[in-house]
Amino acid sequence: MNKFNFKEKKDTRSGFGDALTQLGQENENVVALCADLTGSLKMNDFAKNHPERFFQTGIAEANMTGLAAGLALSGKIPFIGTFAVFAAGRNYDQIRLALAYSYTNVKIAASHSGISVGEDGASHQMIEDLAMMRSLPNMVVINPCDYNQTKAATLAAAEYFGPVYLRFGRPKVPVFMPNNIDFKIGKAITLNEGTDLTIIATGHPVWETIEAAQELEKQGISVEIINIHTIKPIDSAAIIASAKKTGAVLTVEEHSILGGLGDAVAHVLVQNFPVPMEYIGINDTFGESGKSNQLYEKYGLTPQNIVNKALNLLERKNNK
Repeated sequence: MNKFNFKEKKDTRSGFGDALTQLGQENENVVALCADLTGSLKMNDFAKNHPERFFQTGIAEANMTGLAAGLALSGKIPFIGTFAVFAAGRNYDQIRLALAYSYTNVKIAASHSGISVGEDGASHQMIEDLAMMRSLPNMVVINPCDYNQTKAATLAAAEYFGPVYLRFGRPKVPVFMPNNIDFKIGKAITLNEGTDLTIIATGHPVWETIEAAQELEKQGISVEIINIHTIKPIDSAAIIASAKKTGAVLTVEEHSILGGLGDAVAHVLVQNFPVPMEYIGINDTFGESGKSNQLYEKYGLTPQNIVNKALNLLERKNNK
């Protein structure tokens, strides 16, 4: 398989912050709003360089969303930033009506998603947001895997007209995608060609999927790896083509198995080309406090668990 390496680890929220800084310099219509988490969202440089275009709303996420909708209707391109648990959860009603229903050009920057928030515990571990956001008409849902892809996704979101949900995380993770990657909303990236099994991953666990595929290769198993950064609109063509080639699909996500990537992929396959399929994600439970690597181990997001699940799926495929 293709060889993937990384020289450094960086948090994906820094990819967002650096892209926002670039956008501030390049596009005077870009504005930013934050709900008392400027440092955590890496929005400090934008706020410093463009104070007239930065709005600190305080802990008032619903109000922030309404302000952003108004700014969008006046021709601005607002980015609103807060933790994912607040971005998607606390102001869902405002997102539904002021952004999705009204089709306003607002970008939701949702940081600290998933269980990798770690010690903050279940109250702050947002594992339902992909399901919530992809159910909304008109909403684009993006979940990039590393610093480079998050930066590219943020720049692409600014070019797209309409509401966008950008999901990224807290911890530093391997940077393995190319610099200046050509990011296309709704277009999956095939990281490795394979014939025995397709593994489709999104967000941080894309790296764990690569490590698992390398181990499976040692066992003589050819794995196709697809990085789906856009949950909605999903790249149906890439999913169907890969399923027809390998005959089995495994999905991996740092999100509930209900309503996220796995369900989005299953929706495509059941209508077009059903094959044996398995999910890896959070199994209909809340998270808990712990270090992110400990939580990845407990909730099955490690390379070894991906290998084990893949082997079980291949057995199903071969015995059907």
